[in-house]
Amino acid sequence: MPAWPRYGRRAHAAVAAILALAASILIATGHLDGRASVLDRIESPLLDLRFLLVGPESAPGHIVIVALDDEAIREAGAYPLPRATLARLVRALAGTRPRAIGLDLLLLDRGPDAADADLAAALRESGAVLAAAAAFRGGAPGGAEAVPIPGLPVAERLRWPIERFREGTGIGLVNIATDHAGTPRHVPLLIRHGDTALPSFPLRLAAQAARAEPVLEAGRIAVGAARSRPDLGLNLPLRFYGPRGTIRTVSAGAVLRGDVEAEELRDRIVIVGATAFGAADTFAMPYDPVLPGVEVLATAVGHLSTGDGLVRDAVVRRIDAGAAILLAVAAALLVSLAPAGPALAVVILAALAWLVATVIAFGAHLWLSAAMPLAAMIPGLLYGLLGRLGLDRRRARELARSESALSLFHPPALAARLARDPGFLAAPVTQEVGIVFVDLSGFTRLSERLGSQETELFLRAYHGVVEAQISRHGGVVLSFMGDGALAVFGLLDPGPDDARQALRAADGLVTQIRSWLAAHRATRGRPVDLRVGAHHGEVVASRLGAADHQQIAVAGDSVNVASRLMEVAKDLGAALVVSTDLLAASGVAAAEMPFEGERAVAIRGRAEPLRVAYRWGGTGPAH
Repeated sequence: MPAWPRYGRRAHAAVAAILALAASILIATGHLDGRASVLDRIESPLLDLRFLLVGPESAPGHIVIVALDDEAIREAGAYPLPRATLARLVRALAGTRPRAIGLDLLLLDRGPDAADADLAAALRESGAVLAAAAAFRGGAPGGAEAVPIPGLPVAERLRWPIERFREGTGIGLVNIATDHAGTPRHVPLLIRHGDTALPSFPLRLAAQAARAEPVLEAGRIAVGAARSRPDLGLNLPLRFYGPRGTIRTVSAGAVLRGDVEAEELRDRIVIVGATAFGAADTFAMPYDPVLPGVEVLATAVGHLSTGDGLVRDAVVRRIDAGAAILLAVAAALLVSLAPAGPALAVVILAALAWLVATVIAFGAHLWLSAAMPLAAMIPGLLYGLLGRLGLDRRRARELARSESALSLFHPPALAARLARDPGFLAAPVTQEVGIVFVDLSGFTRLSERLGSQETELFLRAYHGVVEAQISRHGGVVLSFMGDGALAVFGLLDPGPDDARQALRAADGLVTQIRSWLAAHRATRGRPVDLRVGAHHGEVVASRLGAADHQQIAVAGDSVNVASRLMEVAKDLGAALVVSTDLLAASGVAAAEMPFEGERAVAIRGRAEPLRVAYRWGGTGPAH
């Protein structure tokens, strides 16, 4: 894990937002310019998903495909169709008075002279639009001055129909732009070759059907009354109507036999193209894995003649860019400032909301980018999360150090409670607790002999014995006062066994400390013993001290009584004195423990005597 700079959460959020802004602007700039990127590979399947979710649409009724299918090939007896047969087909179609005729066939080679002459005459008489094809290069485009339309694809060479067929006909390029998986996505409406911009087959055919030249106007292209909004470089996005056959299709064989009524083709745009297995170029698309190329071109003709195409123009791309910047910056700020769990949930919901918006927009024929805004979120999101993790880990280490430091001045159990609940005892609480006081007899003379340093070492070891015994029974040592200590039971988490644990701890202190004293070199041959007083009663637990310096304390008559019991122990010559209040609260009768006696004693400062039990007799040294 890298060492994160020591700045606060707000500074980290600002850096994350700046990173998200820079990354999203960089990604959005490429998108606005139409540059290809790895995101296109992600966008394509997401676009296919939208096709499937929204579903097919009705195809325009004024477009008919005349298919060179298996039936037509059987009728003609060969493929490609003989030129004479093709001439007969064109004349048969022209006789139905269609709006326009287009042949998605590359008539590149010469045939028999008479047949070519016959076909040329038929094409000229019908005013058909013929197919040409462009081959592309990877170099820099040229002729920008003559064709001032940025982003047009540049053809390296062209494949034209033979010159005889070009006379009196229209020519259009049948090139289709596919994605990395081979799915058609766009049809380039204009292709640059040298200083000339050549129209695509769909554009030429749609214009001929409309009896009007295409007009470019403010990001749109008008073909007659229809308006389309192409993408950058005048690329027309494809919105497939449905699977193969969605656009009305008739067999060329049926036309040749005269089985097709003229009314079926009258005033329609007729496109002749191959659909036979093995004879046609096919493409995989969301609705069909083998869509004939002629149906792709027919789809583009439908868009241009009705304006029902998919829209992904500069305006839509700017919406994508704005969404990318907004989502990226918002996600970075959220994960940097808000709690991690809710922040991630909101980010995921925002991403899902954008995906839903792209589906809804697709239903309205708008192609919003699903991949680009989500990808733009990643850099700032990762930095925000990783930085947040670093800050949280640093904060956890600081808290651990603080808790460790706190535990040096408070018992571990109390320090843990304060770290977990900083408001513990912010308001005073009255409750029943077990109280144990302990101090050493003979310590004053011992410390005089030991000196300051040895006394400090002695007390530290002594306090460790007391702390261990009290903690073992669930108590808390609230304070050490030289050789004395005050411990309570039931302060942190009161329970029914607190009094019993206080009694056991008090009794155990005597044996533990006496064993320790006997083994310590400083007390060998020196009269040092201890006195323990234990009581049970009501106390007021609170924080004492100023606002910036406080300590946990207990106060009340029960605390005074427990303290006075050490004086009683001195008077009785016993090491342990416990009140019968503690015995009653613990459920232990005096007879159940080896107490040496039980009596009522006077307590300094109290009017009423107190019954106590005592043990471990034998007069200890004077304090």
